[in-house]
Amino acid sequence: MTAIKHALQRDIFTPNDERLLSIVNVCKAGKKKKNCFLCATVTTERPVQVKVVKVKKSDKGDFYKRQIAWALRDLAVVDAKDAIKENPEFDLHFEKIYKWVASSTAEKNAFISCIWKLNQRYLRKKIDFVNVSSQLLEELPKVTEESVPSGENQSVTGGDEEVVDEYQELNAREEQDIEIMMEGCEYAISNAEAFAEKLSRELQVLDGANIQSIMASEKQVNILMKLLDEALKEVDQIELKLSSYEEMLQSVKEQMDQISESNHLIHLSNTNNVKLLSEIEFLVNHMDLAKGHIKALQEGDLASSRGIEACTNAADALLQCMNVALRPGHDMLLAVKQQQQRFSDLRELFARRLASHLNNVFVQQGHDQSSTLAQHSVELTLPNHHPFHRDLLRYAKLMEWLKSTDYGKYEGLTKNYMDYLSRLYEREIKDFFEVAKIKMTGTTKESKKFGLHGSSGKLTGSTSSLNKLSVQSSGNRRSQSSSLLDMGNMSASDLDVADRTKFDKIFEQVLSELEPLCLAEQDFISKFFKLQQHQSIPGTMAEAEDLDGGTLSRQHNCGTPLPVSSEKDMIRQMMIKIFRCIEPELNNLIALGDKIDSFNSLYMLVKMSHHVWTAQNVDPASFLSTTLGNVLVTVKRNFDKCISNQIRQMEEVKISKKSKVGILPFVAEFEEFAGLAESIFKNAERRGDLDKAYTKLIRGVFVNVEKVANESQKTPRDVVMMENFHHIFATLSRLKISCLEAEKKDAKQKYTDHLQSYVIYSLGQPLEKLNHFFDGVEARVAQGIREEEVSYQLAFNKQELRKVIKEYPGKEVKKGLDNLYKKVDKHLCEEENLLQVVWHSMQDEFIRQYKHFEGLIARCYPGSGVTMEFTIQDILDYCSSIAQSH
Repeated sequence: MTAIKHALQRDIFTPNDERLLSIVNVCKAGKKKKNCFLCATVTTERPVQVKVVKVKKSDKGDFYKRQIAWALRDLAVVDAKDAIKENPEFDLHFEKIYKWVASSTAEKNAFISCIWKLNQRYLRKKIDFVNVSSQLLEELPKVTEESVPSGENQSVTGGDEEVVDEYQELNAREEQDIEIMMEGCEYAISNAEAFAEKLSRELQVLDGANIQSIMASEKQVNILMKLLDEALKEVDQIELKLSSYEEMLQSVKEQMDQISESNHLIHLSNTNNVKLLSEIEFLVNHMDLAKGHIKALQEGDLASSRGIEACTNAADALLQCMNVALRPGHDMLLAVKQQQQRFSDLRELFARRLASHLNNVFVQQGHDQSSTLAQHSVELTLPNHHPFHRDLLRYAKLMEWLKSTDYGKYEGLTKNYMDYLSRLYEREIKDFFEVAKIKMTGTTKESKKFGLHGSSGKLTGSTSSLNKLSVQSSGNRRSQSSSLLDMGNMSASDLDVADRTKFDKIFEQVLSELEPLCLAEQDFISKFFKLQQHQSIPGTMAEAEDLDGGTLSRQHNCGTPLPVSSEKDMIRQMMIKIFRCIEPELNNLIALGDKIDSFNSLYMLVKMSHHVWTAQNVDPASFLSTTLGNVLVTVKRNFDKCISNQIRQMEEVKISKKSKVGILPFVAEFEEFAGLAESIFKNAERRGDLDKAYTKLIRGVFVNVEKVANESQKTPRDVVMMENFHHIFATLSRLKISCLEAEKKDAKQKYTDHLQSYVIYSLGQPLEKLNHFFDGVEARVAQGIREEEVSYQLAFNKQELRKVIKEYPGKEVKKGLDNLYKKVDKHLCEEENLLQVVWHSMQDEFIRQYKHFEGLIARCYPGSGVTMEFTIQDILDYCSSIAQSH
């Protein structure tokens, strides 16, 4: 190992100005035995750098190479694995843990000892040594001859001595002395051994001189010992004096302790007095009610604004005194108990006075408002409650005080307010709706004539007459009835548009009067009774959208009120009780409007939807929003009923067997309904309901037009289909209803198809013999005879062709066309004005047949010179002349 150490020093570390201090032969734990050496080195240059270097023997030769080096300052932990038993394994913790197995335990111990010494000297004990024997860290490892060969033992030990003894830095003075000594000897460098012997001799001379000097100073040592004995005696005397002084101070200490205890008691007494004063001031400041406040609570005027303000301030002060947070022990004081009882009596007294006064105000309000009902009974307006609300809002703070101090009386006031106001609003609202009904129906006598207030004489709606109408001419159908008594048999188009407009305005005014009334009352209840209004997700509107003929559960129809789970529910229940008559009255008004004219449900649906939407935006959980939403369900149900009635009446329609059909009544009714609905639903929120109704109605119209056309005996089926689908197409084109675009195209297609079918059917074969002749020609060609050879057939030669053509001169053709025009005129109705359209189509069809015959003559009889007795221009002249003559 010594030879390896010298070789490593010479080949690897000396060129790098490094000195090798310790070496250990190791291999990695758990892997193949690839030996390498871990070396502890220091640099010869300042500042000194200490490193651990891994050296490996090259595979290609006997020389060594430096593989990796770690700075000793990066070493965190040295783990020797076992401090008691001999174990060659050890770990070095650098940036990661390196596990090694030494070739012998002695080498491992010598290497760890060297690392410990370097740590002590250069790193100030920064490295942690784990599982390392304490003896190993205190002295040089004692390596026995049995465990390590002698050469290696000397090498490792010598290396450690270099760390501790040899390698010591020289200070500047020592370096200067050595230089002077070497300059005084000529052979100091050339003959180092002689120089060392000279220094040894001089050292021996100096040692002898030192010994002689020590022996000469023995006398002086004796003198020094004598002086020390005298000093000890002086110390004993000083200690005696200090003891006497301590006895004297002990009595002074006892007196000072008594004075200190007396001062402590005085300080404690003062502290207690200050705390007592603080408690008394707290009770006086927080539980003392001014005489003015007491007088206001006992005798304050609750009618004047100044008195209300004084009572409000006094009530707030009383509440503060009663709600003061007493400190522990205060409630056991007799004065505090008496004051609290006095406050309770004052609270009870003022609560009774306040409740009694407000009850009187509620009663007085009912009497005052009743006197104003007469002036509103003529006009369609509701009395204004704003002055009453304004006067009562002066008591809002007192109501808040009453709510927090005496909830029983607060609840009683709430009940009394609902009782008085519900009776008052019921009278006002019923009178208001009575005026609205009178204005809708005219005078009271007229309303009796309609039987609107009785159980008999119910009207079934303006479109109910379709099941009694027979298909007649337009003029007869339009003038079927004119009296008010026969209004049940009138079609919707016979009603005066002004009456519908008047109904719309009255219904809008009713809703416009009710809406601010309910909102104002709800806002007042919230402010006066100090109830918070919380926003919630609207549910009524969604229920109204989906409901179709079903029933909607309503909270206020139940016999027992729902439990109040929040202030929002309390507001709603108060509003339900105060305005319990609004929904029944609205439903009665809606029923009346539906009896007058079922088309009024369109107006009501639009108006009610708009007001529900407005109320939802203001407060979706409000009473107004809920009530209007419930009424909207009824309106929607009436609207659906109106649509269903129209469809049912379409199915029940009967046609006359003696007169021509013309435009069917339900087709005209659909036109009127669509025109009216489009004007009403313009920019409406519930357009989807109308689109659904359109789809149902147009489907019913299409089906029943075809049904009537199939049953018609007087008028050809194609004419009924053509005229009615032309009317439907014209209506949809004029109104531009987006949801019926597909039906519009379908109507146009049906009109075109049946027009073509009627033209072909009516025109028939005006040149019948000529048609038969050319049918035979086409049959021969179909059998395979060439067109040029058809003239050689006996039955189809040129002479036969000329004979057939001579039978149809221009005069006969014109006569046939004139008879056809008269026949078409009898089939078509005047309302739709399709005669000229049909006549023009027939003219085109006749010309098409003429051109077909001309083509066959040209192909099958080329060069024969045979032509028809009349030309296309003659046909045009005949048709024009016939149309003008009629």
